[in-house]
Amino acid sequence: MRNTTIAFRSVIIAIGAIAAIMIYLGGCGGGGGVSASTGTLKLAITDKASDDFKNVVVCVKEIRVVPAGHETASDDDPALPVLARFTPKEGTFDIMALQFIQKALGEVVLPAGTYSQIRLVLYPNIRNQDPVNYLTLNSDTGTKIPLTTPSGQQSGLKVRGPIEVKAGVINAFMIDFDPNTAVVKTGNGNNNGNNNEYILKPTGIRLIHMADILTQFGSIIGNVSNALQNWSSATVSIKRRGAINDTTPIASGQIFATYTSGKWQAPFSAFVPSSDPNDLTSGYKAFINANGFALYSSATVPVVQGQARDLGQIVLVPQQ
Repeated sequence: MRNTTIAFRSVIIAIGAIAAIMIYLGGCGGGGGVSASTGTLKLAITDKASDDFKNVVVCVKEIRVVPAGHETASDDDPALPVLARFTPKEGTFDIMALQFIQKALGEVVLPAGTYSQIRLVLYPNIRNQDPVNYLTLNSDTGTKIPLTTPSGQQSGLKVRGPIEVKAGVINAFMIDFDPNTAVVKTGNGNNNGNNNEYILKPTGIRLIHMADILTQFGSIIGNVSNALQNWSSATVSIKRRGAINDTTPIASGQIFATYTSGKWQAPFSAFVPSSDPNDLTSGYKAFINANGFALYSSATVPVVQGQARDLGQIVLVPQQ
């Protein structure tokens, strides 16, 4: 299974500071006016390709926003604002159909401040019925293989932030659902005669802070790693060429390392508007900041609509 994405791609939930209006999806909650002490949080979703999966379908019952300090609260805690509620029909999303497409999930007016996570509460698969959370393989004729979603129905899939909601503006984030890292195959199950079980893990679902909601975009991807020194998380930010000293990136988010294949690593993916191929001053630079390591700065790279610009392996260098 290929693993070439970072904490900004696959399925995206948008919540950053934007002025554009997102298309509303039926069944979403939220609304109301924005005051000097509140901001609007908007959410959307997108995905990346996979060599293994034809369909990855999840059935979302509810999306909740978790304020900092309430990470252990139950899903029905009134301190956790509801961003959207869905019927099974409205909340069924085939992640694989969303490559370079953003689908709005909803919006809600919240008190300004820091929120630590988004929770995706899923409808459960019911025994002896067609699964509502499932995948199909590219190598198969369309057999629905149930997706096991540990805690997805009890405490929600917890997508880590942080999420900063600024007062008086629309804040747009994207959830980056990467099927290559969010879906893990084990040998403990028995699905339709197949000894493999597929588990949906929130570690492969990431939040990206966007400067705007995009109707057309490409992406910058890469894989951040270090084989000798452990690192837990890093901040990835993308800035336009010519605006490198600007403190506001066009896209940013956190990635979280896992130890695989003999090193601590995390893929990332950032969605940005395409650049002008005829303008040599057009393009983007990626910056990666992790505690204990030197700041990484990429060369300026162009981005093409509907395509991913791969920065390849990015090895973090310890600070001297």
